Amino acid sequence: MLVSTSGLLLPVCLLFLLIFGTVTATDHIVGANKGWNPGINYTLWANNQTFYVGDLISFRYQKTQYNVFEVNQTGYDSCTTEGAVGNWSSGKDFIPLNESKRYYFICGNGQCFNGMKVSVVVHPLPSPTASPAASHSSNSSNAAGLVILPRGITGFRTLVVALASIWFGSGWV
Repeated sequence: MLVSTSGLLLPVCLLFLLIFGTVTATDHIVGANKGWNPGINYTLWANNQTFYVGDLISFRYQKTQYNVFEVNQTGYDSCTTEGAVGNWSSGKDFIPLNESKRYYFICGNGQCFNGMKVSVVVHPLPSPTASPAASHSSNSSNAAGLVILPRGITGFRTLVVALASIWFGSGWV
């Protein structure tokens, strides 16, 4: 049996999305192009970002000069590392934000007093919302509805299932 390449295109694309498209976390580079250095307003930077569970926060700096500590609010307010829950010193630190909460980060070598501290609020992933078009039923098996995809692996699985339903359910194969 001869199989056309166009008949294989969608299944290959779906497989690619399923395997490689499941990572949708945002990498928030602290300070953007200015990095992790003294004298930068990290509160302003953080207020212009939206952090979700599963995102990363990255610190870029000269590893011989600075470091990063995750502390509680008291450590943040007083610039102390006592009771720190994490510390990094590679110069390119990627820290996963796995919980919906407020995180506090400071530089532990005294530069916290020069502004090297940042606090970020991590929000839960938004839950998928039902669209008005999806709430109406249709008698046609080929009717396409509006699909709103959430972030993360669930969104890509939804996309794969939706595309497969359209592909296989419409007689294209």
